[in-house]
Amino acid sequence: MPSSAVAHYSDPDQYAMSIRGCDTTVLVKDRGPFSAALTKIDLDRLWMQQGKTSASVLERCVASPVRVIVFFLTESSKAPVYRSGMLLEPDEITFSPPRAEYYNHSAAGYGWSALSLTPQDLADTARALVGHEVVPPPVTLKICPPAALMARLRHLHAAAVQLALTVPDVLAKPPVTSLLEHELVRTMAGCLTSVPDNYKVTRRTTRLPVMQRFEDILAANPVKPLFVLDVCAKIGISDRTLRMHCFEHLGMSPHRYLWLRRMNQAKRALSLADPQRTTVTQIAIDHGFWELGRFSVGYRRLFGEPPSVTLRNSAPT
Repeated sequence: MPSSAVAHYSDPDQYAMSIRGCDTTVLVKDRGPFSAALTKIDLDRLWMQQGKTSASVLERCVASPVRVIVFFLTESSKAPVYRSGMLLEPDEITFSPPRAEYYNHSAAGYGWSALSLTPQDLADTARALVGHEVVPPPVTLKICPPAALMARLRHLHAAAVQLALTVPDVLAKPPVTSLLEHELVRTMAGCLTSVPDNYKVTRRTTRLPVMQRFEDILAANPVKPLFVLDVCAKIGISDRTLRMHCFEHLGMSPHRYLWLRRMNQAKRALSLADPQRTTVTQIAIDHGFWELGRFSVGYRRLFGEPPSVTLRNSAPT
């Protein structure tokens, strides 16, 4: 049954868990505090989302094994936005296949919109609407649709979000949702098929296999602090090679990424700890920060408050 939901978040983990269609991890990477908004609309076959973050973040996403995703920027960003190592302009979309892995990052908060369908629904609908199937690409692609189609896609997506914000009950009425879904999927299919050479021109060689091994090592060591030389040894590559891969996909060095990851894990631990039984020093050391003064300064710069305040405001569960 069609439905919609609108929510606001001050916790990046809660925001990440709420995003539909992919398994997302969000790391705050610049001055906080973090805040985000997310609007979700489920039609009969089409899932729609619109999100916005206030702070600079790095997002790692692993797409659903059963859905394809079309993604675009909702508005012009204050800073460049990169997706899967590609600079994304406001007049472009990305098309990701099931199980795609990619990173999003920007030096400032940004707004985004997304639509997703099962590959079969997209193929069937596209065949009926535009005369031929749309097949998921092997990797995430960047596509620049004709301006009129891109404007139409933006308009329809924004109109649906506005209904969710102001009169959500309307989105539960079958005549409205059927027409809206038909127009959205038709326009989306047009964007994906409007340029015959899109797949050939925009496909790029990625360095994802190394990044996937990198993330596998991190996932296998969720608590243990990891350092660049350890990771390079486990993957079997040089520091220089790992740096090249990380700058392409993350926009930062592996050292910075590991530091951010440990900082965000420390914040999560402080937020969940019992202040009567845990200290900042314990949590800092547990996450590989032995220079406590530098930890406190870096934490405050990153999250907008001292670690002691995070701990004091935590609520034991």
